[in-house]
Amino acid sequence: MTEPLSRGVAELTFRGLFLGVLITFVFTAANVYLGLKVGLTFASSIPAAVISMAALSVFRGSSILENNIVQTVASAAGTLSSIIFVLPGLVIVGWWTGFPFWTSFLVCVAGGVLGVLFTIPLRRALVTHSDLPYPEGVAAAEVLKVGAGQRDDGTEADPSEAREGLLAVVAGSIASLAMVAVAATQVAVGEFQRFFHTSKNGGTTFDFSFSLALMGAGHLVGLSVGLAGLLGIIIGWGVAVPWLTQAMPNQSQALDVHVIDIWKNQVRFIGAGAIAVAAIWTLIKLARPVVSGLVSTLASARAKIGVSDDRKDRDLSSGWVVGLTVACLVLAAVVLWKFAIGAGLGRQAIVLTVASLPFVLVVGFLIAAVCGYMAGLIGSSNSPISSVGILTIVSCSALVLVVAAGPTAPLVAFALIVTAVVFAVATISNDNLQDLKTGQLVGAAPWRQQVALLIGVVAGAAVIPLVLNLLGQAYGFAGAPHATAKALAAPQATLISALAQGVIGHSLNWKMIGIGVLAGIGMVVLDEMLGAMKRLRLPPLAIAIGIYLPMSATLPLTIGAIVGSWYNRRAKRARNPQRAERLGTLVASGMIVGESLFGVVLSGLIVATSKDAPLAIVPADFAWANPIAIVLFVTLVAGLYGWMLRRNAATT
Repeated sequence: MTEPLSRGVAELTFRGLFLGVLITFVFTAANVYLGLKVGLTFASSIPAAVISMAALSVFRGSSILENNIVQTVASAAGTLSSIIFVLPGLVIVGWWTGFPFWTSFLVCVAGGVLGVLFTIPLRRALVTHSDLPYPEGVAAAEVLKVGAGQRDDGTEADPSEAREGLLAVVAGSIASLAMVAVAATQVAVGEFQRFFHTSKNGGTTFDFSFSLALMGAGHLVGLSVGLAGLLGIIIGWGVAVPWLTQAMPNQSQALDVHVIDIWKNQVRFIGAGAIAVAAIWTLIKLARPVVSGLVSTLASARAKIGVSDDRKDRDLSSGWVVGLTVACLVLAAVVLWKFAIGAGLGRQAIVLTVASLPFVLVVGFLIAAVCGYMAGLIGSSNSPISSVGILTIVSCSALVLVVAAGPTAPLVAFALIVTAVVFAVATISNDNLQDLKTGQLVGAAPWRQQVALLIGVVAGAAVIPLVLNLLGQAYGFAGAPHATAKALAAPQATLISALAQGVIGHSLNWKMIGIGVLAGIGMVVLDEMLGAMKRLRLPPLAIAIGIYLPMSATLPLTIGAIVGSWYNRRAKRARNPQRAERLGTLVASGMIVGESLFGVVLSGLIVATSKDAPLAIVPADFAWANPIAIVLFVTLVAGLYGWMLRRNAATT
């Protein structure tokens, strides 16, 4: 462990917090766009650390601890963006037409701050006195050490690595921005789609999005998840859609309309059933190590209390923790009560609010412990946070049915808003112990990081409703009233809202869900067999999401995973394998950031001009748009990976 640094070293500074908030706005907007498009968000800690090191290096007195504060702020807000897995459900069910700023902001703040507070008493047990690996927290600490010119073995690191890392993020961002900018002019298509018959009445589609952001996401999630997504495509679009379009012919519909209708109203419920099985199985598998780990680490923490150095083991005071917890519960109560009154639930508003607060407190704390342990065990990016959302909405919907009666729509809306608060707790607790692990490894003061986490939550909460409103007005969400062909998939929000409607309104498509459940059991068996044979595993949740998502979202991710795996194998043969692999991670992160930010800017132009294609310079049927898109896409991907390979060969 790093030795305590001098108290004079810069750590919780105004410039660090300011820079962290600026990065927060950028990465939160990017994560919201990516999450709504494909159902994934990316970890922002490492890119934020790289940007921070490059930016603060121009100031005298900057330190590794100050850079750590920057990445802590940015990562807290970046992970809070996962609230979009629930909140758009209120638009999808037709309850909201947009995102009221103060309601959305306060939901994010109440849940996010509780997520920080609930993990404070768990820090010693799960971080200080634990042998959990925390893969992303350790990786972020290594990046910070490299930027500060130190390595764990005491040797001096190459200071050019920080500059190279920033260049990698910028290169990836420029490439992905260039791709979507050209597509926005309609000189190149953004997506290639063709429908075709598989039998007399049956049909399916091939759909590919020329998205470098999805390529980058595939690089980050890895080959196992990418190939699992490909299997989901085969099951959904290669088997289920052709079979069901043949079994349920509709001569009055054109082929393309019929195929999409079958996928939306039948196949997606197969995916939903499979997701439910995969989610429950994932949590069952983790239950034993989570429970036993919590018990043993809590016992260890009690045994070792008072051993650690005070500066590096001091949390926010218990007074602050209790006071802020009470304040957040009061805030949540006011928001929920006002929401229930506005929903026309009348006298039941108080009953629903009183019943919801223990749910938020108890379930929220349990989720904080479970998500924190899972993140320490397998990493926050791999932690099945969607599973938590699915189980939370089902249990919350059941609670609403028990304590209240009334029209389905307002009860569904109330269940979604309560789930949003609990999900905000889950998203933050899924990430901030990683940050505290990073801080432990670089010698940071925990209470300062906890202050930074709280600031990050507020910053993220401020930008999320603004970005959601922009994207909602420009594109809309799949399944929402008046959704357009360009609507964002919002897969988790669509599924969670469908589950709420199904539980409360007794309207689930049980036949297709049942088929999905059987398929999910088969996926679990397949994955366990592959694990027993020591082969590459195919996570059931990733297969199920491949069925549930449109092919245009999953196929580029699969290709990115394959290309990323090939690059990582080459990186292992480089002179500096860790540096080479980290370069790939930063370029992939940049690919996500560039396209996502352009998507947010373009949505603003669409809203401002009231035009679907405000940057178009040629007609939508431009003859050369397809070949230009293919050539540009391949050229940019080859250029980025070629540049990385040349850098790897040149570094010592």
